[in-house]
Amino acid sequence: MTAPDSPEETVPAEAPAATPKRKRSRARDGASAPAASGSEPAAKSKGDASVAPSEPKEEGSSPAEPSIPKRATLSADARRLLATRRTLDQRRPIFGRQAANRYFRIGRDGSWRRPRGLQSKQRRHYGYRSKIVRIGYRSPKGVRGLVPSGFAPVPVSTPKDLEEIDGRKEAAVIARTVGTRRRLVLEEAARKLGIRVLNPIVKGEEET
Repeated sequence: MTAPDSPEETVPAEAPAATPKRKRSRARDGASAPAASGSEPAAKSKGDASVAPSEPKEEGSSPAEPSIPKRATLSADARRLLATRRTLDQRRPIFGRQAANRYFRIGRDGSWRRPRGLQSKQRRHYGYRSKIVRIGYRSPKGVRGLVPSGFAPVPVSTPKDLEEIDGRKEAAVIARTVGTRRRLVLEEAARKLGIRVLNPIVKGEEET
C-alpha cells in the first residue's frame, strides 16, 4: 500500500514546483531586461553629461581675448565735463545760415557761414533772426572732440594703425576709402586687440 502511494505523491509535488519556478524566472528575466535596457540610456546620458562640460571648456578658452569696453576709462573730472556737455547740447540753439529759408541749396548740408552783409539783420543780432555761432556755445575743453561714450576717435586704414591705439581711451574709426573686404579684416583684428570700432559693418550684441 505504501509503495504505490509514494510515487503518486512525489509526481504531482515535483510538477507544480517546476512550473512556477520557470514562470518566475522568466518574469525575473523579463523584469531584468527592461532594467538593463533602461540602464543603457542612463549610461548614454552619463556619457552625454561628460561630453557636455567639455564643450563649454572649449568655449571658455575663447574669452581669453580681451573684452571690448563699452565706455572709455576717464577720470572723475572728465566724466563730470561729459555730463556738462550733454546739458549744454540740449540748451544749444540751432544755428541757421542766412537765407537758408529762401534757397534750398543753402544750409542743407548743415554747414555754417557767418553773415557778412552790411545790412544783414542776423549779423546785427536782431532777435527774430537765427543765432550766430559764438565761442560761448562751445563744449568744455577737457572733453572736446570725444564721442558720447568718452572715446577719442582715431582714424584707421591698416592693421598697423590698430597697434598704436589705447583701447581704454581711444576707439578706431575705419576710413571711408577702405573696402569691405579689408574692413572685415580690420574689425576682426580690433576685436582680438579689445579695441572698439565706432563705425563697424558687423554689429554684435556689444554694439547694440
